[in-house]
Amino acid sequence: MSHLTDLPVWAAVLVCGLTVLGAAVALIGSVGLLRFTSFYERLHAPTLATSGGVLMICTASIICFAVLQSRWVFHEILIIVFVVATTPVTLMLLGQAALYRDRVEEKRGVPLKQRPPREEPAE
Repeated sequence: MSHLTDLPVWAAVLVCGLTVLGAAVALIGSVGLLRFTSFYERLHAPTLATSGGVLMICTASIICFAVLQSRWVFHEILIIVFVVATTPVTLMLLGQAALYRDRVEEKRGVPLKQRPPREEPAE
């Protein structure tokens, strides 16, 4: 059928676990993007989840191909390096742009948008 049947059980379990965990972390970040209300809160959830999810999924890919082909795959390492390097930079640039926008609007006398009140869970 496929060469993936040659993967040992211990490696298959590790690869599956890392892939599912990475996908779950990315899903949690997406839910955080939808759930948080302000722009500043929405910056953190997807950026942290992107870095963590990509790290886990690429690690699973490295393990899979290292076991199958008996060599390290550097493509995934480059993906990890670029995502881990660019995601925080993007977070900082978006945050600084939003702060600048808020300061300019404050100087013009435009009131900042108020966050809608959070509903407390019923007990």
